[in-house]
Amino acid sequence: MHRRWLRPFWTLLALFFLLEAWLWDHLKPLVAWFVDLLPWARLKAALRRTIERLPPYAALAVFVVPFIVLLPLKFLEVYLLASRQWIAAGFVLVLAKLLGLGVTAFVFDATREKLLQMPWFARLYDWSMWARDWAHAQTEPIRQRMHKLASLFGPQRAGRFFRRFLRLRRRAYRDSAA
Repeated sequence: MHRRWLRPFWTLLALFFLLEAWLWDHLKPLVAWFVDLLPWARLKAALRRTIERLPPYAALAVFVVPFIVLLPLKFLEVYLLASRQWIAAGFVLVLAKLLGLGVTAFVFDATREKLLQMPWFARLYDWSMWARDWAHAQTEPIRQRMHKLASLFGPQRAGRFFRRFLRLRRRAYRDSAA
């Protein structure tokens, strides 16, 4: 009985996890392109060399950098929201999200090998990869049904779909009248 009630919760959790993973997978090239526009090649190379010399726990502290980089943008967002400049606040929010994603991705990429030397981080990383696979498995039946439903709306099947819809509608009216 509890499993039946918890199923929607787990499905929503899996969908949220997959949404984040999907955003990451699809925005990664865009963020990389955006970050590559900035002339940071030497700075990024120097940061990589510096991070390689750090011990694992010091490499973990490098994750404070995205927070520091984004802090002024967060203050700007709050100011824009307080002054009711919704479009500008939305633009800054999207910019901050992309910049944060790019900086965090760079920091994680540069520190991954060091971080995986810590047993607890390696377990957490393995668990997150397992959770991603689990989320795909949880939502696969729903995705298959959605693809099947979406195929009914395709231009080549529109007539057939509407004939089925009208048949079901007539049947429902006929059953309710009886």
